[in-house]
This record gives sequence, C-alpha cells and structure tokens, in this order.
Amino acid sequence: MLSSGLPDLKSAVKIRLMTSQAKYNRVLLKLSGEAFLGDRDFGIDPKFVDRISDEIAEIQSLNVQMAIVIGSGNIFRGRAAEKNGMGRTTADYMGMLATVMNALALKDSFERKKIPSRAMSAIAMPEVCELFIRDRAIYQMEKGRIIIIGAGCGNPYSTTDTAAALRALELNCDIVLKATKVDGVYDSDPQKNRTAKKYQNISHFQALTDKLEVMDSTALSLCMENQMPILVFDLLEKGNIKKVIFGENIGTIVK
Repeated sequence: MLSSGLPDLKSAVKIRLMTSQAKYNRVLLKLSGEAFLGDRDFGIDPKFVDRISDEIAEIQSLNVQMAIVIGSGNIFRGRAAEKNGMGRTTADYMGMLATVMNALALKDSFERKKIPSRAMSAIAMPEVCELFIRDRAIYQMEKGRIIIIGAGCGNPYSTTDTAAALRALELNCDIVLKATKVDGVYDSDPQKNRTAKKYQNISHFQALTDKLEVMDSTALSLCMENQMPILVFDLLEKGNIKKVIFGENIGTIVK
C-alpha cells in the first residue's frame, strides 16, 4: 500500500516545484480575435484554437490560475462597420456577441480535452454561458478552472483591451499577458520599418505619450493608475505562453 502511493507523491512534489518556479500565480491572458484565424481569412480555425488550448492546459495543470479575454476581429470589427455607416453602439454590441462566439469555441476545445473551464459573458445570455460575476469568477479560478470572458465590458465605446485591463484588476491578477502577432513593442511598425527598435522594458507613460499602440489609451491609463504590468509577446511561436509565465526574457514588459 505504501509503495503504490509513492508515484503519486512524487508527481505532486514535482508539480509543486514547477508551480513554485512560475513567476505569476494568477494571470489575465488577452487574446485577439485574429489569433483564432489560423491560416484563414475569416472565422475560426479549430486546429489553431486547439493549439492554443494545448498550451494553456499545460499551464493550468501547474496550478497557475488564468482568466482569458478574447477579441472579435476574426468575425466582426465594430470600428470598420462604423466607418461604413453603422451606428457605433450597434457595431460595438455586435462585436461583443462575436467575442462570445470565440469564447465558446475555446471552451469547446477545453471540454474535448477534459480541461475544466467556464465561459462567462458581461451580457446576460444564460442559455449560452454564465454571467460574469467577480466573486464567482475568482471562486472558479481557485477551483482550478480556466475562465473565458466574452462580451468585453458589456458596454459600447469600450474595447476588449479595456475589458482585459478591467478584469485583471477586478480579479486581482498579477499581470496582463497580451498575445499578439509580433514579438514585443517597437518604436515603429517592424513590418514597415526594418530598423524599428524593440523595447524590452517600457513605462505605461511612455507607451501612452509615444502612442505605441500597446493597448488603447483607456486600457493603458487604467493599468498605469493601478500599477498593473502588461507583457506583450508573440503568440504564434509555440510555447511562448508558458515561457512568459515562467519569467523567460521574451516580449516587452510595460510597467
């Protein structure tokens, strides 16, 4: 009986040791809607969503608590619709609904892999997912479940960047991890300027004043006022989510 319990004990010790090496214990991961495109021009690529969920599952297994906020750019862009004549409020609400679609796609990927998760929405739609309530979300994270938050802040004129900053503060997260298609923050667009300089560290204030588009100005100001760090990194390189949580020197830290 004693010997049969040793492998489990060793596994538990190994997990605790790996968890203790994690730099962050509770994080808010901001995923753009474009991250769900994969190789497509529109919609959701299930294979790429599965790749993202695989990486997140590995982190969750190490007892790192995670909440995720997702954008909608792969399905609907509210700003683009507004430029084409649609009312801003209507366009923003449509964008919020698109983020819920992305949240459900990610939750489905988790479910197929038996990974405990909860999809929550800032707009009530009980037949589809839970309503976001702060205390309930924290309870679920403490139980080891990944929280996927859709519908932004639930209000028009607010971006999913602002929703990510707000939820990170509400949920007492250690950091906002912003996953993008570039490997950090540059002083100019690296795709247009080959001599663009990459920052390893930068302040919220400089990001705001230099208009570096780390996040929108409302989100950046909210993080700056509440001393919430932001780490911008490349999602397309496999394994980067785990690397940033374990403190590897990749991406750009804004603090």
